[in-house]
Amino acid sequence: MILSYNPTMESPEIISVTELESPELLPYRTLRGNLFDRDGSFVADSPRVVGQLLGSGLRFKSLLCTPEYLAQERSRIEAAGVPKVFVGERKLLEGIVGHRIHHNVMAHLLRPANVPLEQLPDQVLMLSRLNNMENVGAIARSAAALGVRGYAVPASGPHPYGRRAIRVSTGHITRLATHIYEDPLETIRAFKAWGYRILAAEVTETAVPLANFSPVPEKWVLILGNEEEGVPEEILKEADTVLQIEMEPDVRSFNVAMAASILMYKLKRNQ
Repeated sequence: MILSYNPTMESPEIISVTELESPELLPYRTLRGNLFDRDGSFVADSPRVVGQLLGSGLRFKSLLCTPEYLAQERSRIEAAGVPKVFVGERKLLEGIVGHRIHHNVMAHLLRPANVPLEQLPDQVLMLSRLNNMENVGAIARSAAALGVRGYAVPASGPHPYGRRAIRVSTGHITRLATHIYEDPLETIRAFKAWGYRILAAEVTETAVPLANFSPVPEKWVLILGNEEEGVPEEILKEADTVLQIEMEPDVRSFNVAMAASILMYKLKRNQ
């Protein structure tokens, strides 16, 4: 059963939730990616992530939280323009997500618009065939921390606003200008036409050791592949420079999120 009231025009509609069957709670109950792909939305959880989102300027569809969270964050919820707040006890929230949770809030928002390539900043991280959502989120968090503000990800891979990705990014994906691309080669050639230097991270016989790469160009795109296959050969052929991180000879590679952090640190700090 749902009971609602809207005390003022400036306040969100507060909806008291006592059971789970309302159609409006479907996004919180299912958490299925195809549901969100249809309307371009996403669900996020935990106070830390939702706290980032409340200050992001993104458009909220609703919030689901405990009475305690609403009382604590009421002013920020209103400032963010959240239109509806579903309020239920923690036990009810646990039933919605299907397992015990250690937080008291979830949010349903619209994804930001796809940023055109020509509007991306001067440093861009580009993913190729990355299929692990946690890595997509971890890389976004590192990029935000290191000041790399452009993110180009393939349409065929995990969406950076997927629930697990945004949780791992702790909501910092909102600090990045994100472009979802269809064709990697066309995208790389477009970057080249706009004056970007194309850098690919891969272990090859001719790769430049990261410590020796100098000078670092002002505009660059850093391409990372997945851990199993690396950067595809056709993309390596398009790269201006292939970089590799120096490591012990009996170790094949770092985790891709760790490698991204090392590479971005070097490129940002040695310009």
